[in-house]
Amino acid sequence: MIEAVAERLEGAPRQFRRRWSDEFKERAVAEAMEPGASVSAIAHRIGIHPSQLFGWRRDARAGPGRSSLPAAVEAEIGSVCARAVIEVVIGDVVVRAGADADKAHLRRVIQAVRSA
Repeated sequence: MIEAVAERLEGAPRQFRRRWSDEFKERAVAEAMEPGASVSAIAHRIGIHPSQLFGWRRDARAGPGRSSLPAAVEAEIGSVCARAVIEVVIGDVVVRAGADADKAHLRRVIQAVRSA
């Protein structure tokens, strides 16, 4: 017969959740928001799980008031998005426009390049 005594049972050592500073999150999310950045590669390089960085980035994109990230991170996200560039290659011509470019104006530019 096996007897179990509560005082003798040992479990796995208790692991505490790591807490990341706002500055760490800010730098990681800003880097992950750069055009062409690989979120998984950044996460592995800085020693966190990619899903964690994807979550921080998703929270930052959710907008003010709905994000669990600090306001400084949200402001940085806005500036990174403002610097985002759209590139359209038509033959030998490359048209670059900010991500916030007016769609009608961009359409006129593309049509002008095609007809030239």
